[in-house]
Amino acid sequence: MPSRRSAPPRWAAARAAAARPEVIWRERIAESNAARDAAARRRVRRTVGKRDGMRCEVDGRALLNFCSNDYLGLSQHPEVIAALRDASVDGVGSTASHLVCGHHALHDALEREMADWLQAPRALLFGSGFVANLAVLQALLRKGDVCLQDRLNHASLIDAARLSDATLRRYPHGEVGTGERHIVAAGGAPALIATDGVFSMDGDVAPLHDLVAVARHHDALLYVDDAHGIGVLGPEGRGSVAAAGYGVRDVPLQLATLGKALGTYGAVVVGDEDIVQYLSETARGYVYTTALPPPLAAASLAAVRIARRADDRRDTLRALVARFRERAAQNGLDVLPSDTPIQAVMTHDDRRALAMSKSLEDAGYWVSAIRPPTVPEGAARLRVTLTALHAPHDVDALVEALARARDTAFEAVSP
Repeated sequence: MPSRRSAPPRWAAARAAAARPEVIWRERIAESNAARDAAARRRVRRTVGKRDGMRCEVDGRALLNFCSNDYLGLSQHPEVIAALRDASVDGVGSTASHLVCGHHALHDALEREMADWLQAPRALLFGSGFVANLAVLQALLRKGDVCLQDRLNHASLIDAARLSDATLRRYPHGEVGTGERHIVAAGGAPALIATDGVFSMDGDVAPLHDLVAVARHHDALLYVDDAHGIGVLGPEGRGSVAAAGYGVRDVPLQLATLGKALGTYGAVVVGDEDIVQYLSETARGYVYTTALPPPLAAASLAAVRIARRADDRRDTLRALVARFRERAAQNGLDVLPSDTPIQAVMTHDDRRALAMSKSLEDAGYWVSAIRPPTVPEGAARLRVTLTALHAPHDVDALVEALARARDTAFEAVSP
C-alpha cells in the first residue's frame, strides 16, 4: 500500500507548474510576441555609436539620419556642449526632488528663461514630456470632470486622462465640433481640453482657433502639448500657440519639451501663475521625483538662448520642408499635408513600410517605419523628419531613394 508521503502524480506537478505566476506571464508574453510577429509589428531597438551632424553610426553602419527630432540641430551645438561641460564642475546629479534640496539655481534660471521666451508668467521644469503630461492632468482633473482630446493626441496625454478620475472623451482627428458635443452632453461638468500643438505622426498643426473658441464658450481649460512646435513655429520659435496669435489668456497651459528642437532633455510647463504654482505643490510627477541634473539645465538654458535667435535655422528648415514636398509630389509619393519638419510618407501596409525602411537603410538612409498601435490601423508610414543640418542635396537624394524603395517594396509585398 503506497505511503501517504509518496511523491504526487506527474499531472499534479504539471498543474502546479502551470499555476505558477511566472509561467502565466511567460505564456502571455509569448502569445503577444507571436501575434506581433504575425502582424509584422515587432519593435527593434537600434544602437547609435557616433554622431556627426545628421550622419551617424547605427549598429556599426554609417547612415544619414532622417528620423531625428533634433529640428534645429542644437543637440551638437558647441555652446550647448560647453554649457553642459562647464556646469558639471560642481557635480552632476541634483541629489533630490525640487521641494527637498534638488532645485538648483540653473533650474530656476531655465524656468525664468522659458517663461520669458514663451511670454508666460511662470514655468515649471519636469523630467520629461511624458511625466509632465501625467503630472498635469492627474493634478488638475477630478472625478466628474471631462477631458476632451483629439484621437491622434500623444500617448502620454491619453494615458494621463485614463489614469485620472475624469471621463475621457476623444473626437475624430481635427473635428472639434464633434468634440464640443461631448462637453455639452456632460451637462456643465468642468472640462479640460488637451491637444497636441503639432501632431507627432502626421505633422499637421492643431486647429487652435476652433479649440480656443470652444474653450471660451464652455469655460474649459485649454492645455497644448507643443512638443513638436516649440523652436520651430511662430515668432522667435515660440511654437504653435504663438503662431496662431494666442497667449496665456486663451491657452493657460503649454508643454514645451527640451529634447526635440532644443536638443537636450526634459520638459517645461508654462502658463498661468496660479495654475503653475498649484502644480508645483501637487503634481506627483514633480513633487516625488529627483530633479534633472543641473548640467542638463545649463545645456537647455544655452539651447533656449540660441533657439530664440535662430531665425536663420528656421528659414533653412522651412526651405527644406518645401523642397521635400515639391520633390515628393514630382515622384508621386503619398505624403500627408504638413508644413512642419514631420513628413509622413504613407504606405498603409505594415510590411510595405518595413520593406521600404530596409531598402532605404541599404541605400544609406535611416527612416523609421511607423505602424499600429502608434498610428491607426491601415495608416502605416515612413516618418521622415527634416532638420536644419540637412542639406538640399540630402533631401533630393532621399526622395529619389524613397521612390525606388516604394517601387521595390510594392513589387515584393504585393499579393
